[in-house]
This record gives sequence, structure tokens and C-alpha cells, in this order.
Amino acid sequence: MGLAAWILDHDQLSYELIARVFDGQPEGLTRDDVLDNITHYWLTNTAVSSSRLYWENKLSFVAAKGVAIPVAVSVFPDEIYTVSRSWAERAYSKLIHYNRVDKGGHFAAWEQPQIFSEEVRAGFRPLR
Repeated sequence: MGLAAWILDHDQLSYELIARVFDGQPEGLTRDDVLDNITHYWLTNTAVSSSRLYWENKLSFVAAKGVAIPVAVSVFPDEIYTVSRSWAERAYSKLIHYNRVDKGGHFAAWEQPQIFSEEVRAGFRPLR
């Protein structure tokens, strides 16, 4: 129950998405997807290791990092922090892709796999 609560209560927008799924609204996820995700954490015993980032990180998640390798940024509207293009350009001197999409949040690959995979492809396209 604690693991399910942690997944469901990760952040407000993810909670609202999952609540809509359990109310029967199509959101890119199903009830089974949510339960499968919780089960995956349980069976692989990875809940603790996946949460370590939140516990151990002492740096600001939104501070510009000065990354010098090619970077692609896809902005999902329901993410905890939505990155502006100006911030991305300051943080990533080799920004090769920046796009705002219509749906998705903190768990975009899970919530909107089609949009996420299209963004990954678009991000790598300039490197071909």
C-alpha cells in the first residue's frame, strides 16, 4: 500500500492524471498500466533505488548545469517544472532540439508513449 501511495502521490499533476484514469477517462494510461507499474517496482525491488534521486540530490533541479554535449529538450505541459526555451539555451550550449508538446507530464514515456517516442526521434534527427 505504501508503494502504491508513493506512485499515486508523486506529484499533484500525476495524481490528477491517475485519478482521471480510475474514473474511466482515457488519458493514454489504463488502470492496468498503473497497477502494472506499481507491480513492476514491487517485483524488481526497485522502489527504493528509484527514489534515491529525490532523497540524495542536494542540487537545484532547475539550476543551469553548463552541459556541453548535444541536448534535446521536449517540454511536457504537466511536468513538475516546464523548461522555457531561454533557460534551455542557457543551460545547454549545444541545444539541438526544443519542442513543446500537447500532452504528458513527469512520466511522459509511460503516459504518452507515442508522443515521447516521436520526440526522441526528433531529438536524435540532427545527429544523423
